[in-house]
Amino acid sequence: MTENNTQINAGSTATANPSVTTTIPVTITGIKAFTDNYIWSIGSKASNEIALVDPGDAKVCIEFIEKNQLQLASILITHHHHDHVGGIKALVDYCRQKDWELTVYGPVKENIPHCNVKLAQDDQISLESLGLTLKIIDVPGHTSGHIAYVGEHTLFCGDTLFSGGCGRLFEGSPAQMLNSLQKLAALPGHTLVYCTHEYTSANLDFALTIEPDNQALVAYREQVQALRAQDESSLPSTIAREKEINPFLRCHQTGVQKNILGSLSSNTGDNQALTLATFTEVRHRKDNF
Repeated sequence: MTENNTQINAGSTATANPSVTTTIPVTITGIKAFTDNYIWSIGSKASNEIALVDPGDAKVCIEFIEKNQLQLASILITHHHHDHVGGIKALVDYCRQKDWELTVYGPVKENIPHCNVKLAQDDQISLESLGLTLKIIDVPGHTSGHIAYVGEHTLFCGDTLFSGGCGRLFEGSPAQMLNSLQKLAALPGHTLVYCTHEYTSANLDFALTIEPDNQALVAYREQVQALRAQDESSLPSTIAREKEINPFLRCHQTGVQKNILGSLSSNTGDNQALTLATFTEVRHRKDNF
């Protein structure tokens, strides 16, 4: 098990949504699980309580809790896939043995084990011991009921947005996923993106087939290669960075449309239709990359 720590003094930067705030510096730690998953621990120096995001593996979570003498208070679930929910039952049992009160949050449109607070678009949750309020955004596409948790400086987006990529469309349509990604792209550029897989290197290799002359992409790929060579995490990313390098957030760009659609991109009658056509083809190519 390895850990990746980020401390965020979350009261220091303005936000487009002032109702979503933190008042205590928050520490976010990535707990590695399986081959390439990250389970995100949200904690603070003001309390030993933590929240876990998408704990697919209870064993590594319990090891982390006991090593750092922490108390699990909340579980935040983005969607129902087993590598995101598989650890819930064992963690519920563990907390019961410890006599800890545990709240499990999850999407209202999906069947999440032991979920006792069901969430949908524009709901808000308050993690009081962390001084953290998170707003919910519906982001269907990867699954039909997928949600994301948005704070003043942070985005926990599960398998919707990856650094340099996006999730496969197992249940949703291209139009749904495009709309979900456009919601996330509208967040402030400083927002830190905490997705749940270390897919960045492979995503950037693919992205260069779409925009080989994108210098920001070339430079970022070099940075990520250096990090991964040291077995360091490439995450978190930021919304600003993803808008520069992620082909799935750039399907509205004329250059990307021309690369993907050729002469069809000269039809400017419906920009959203062109963006969707471009996104659909880029997703198809990534599925076969």
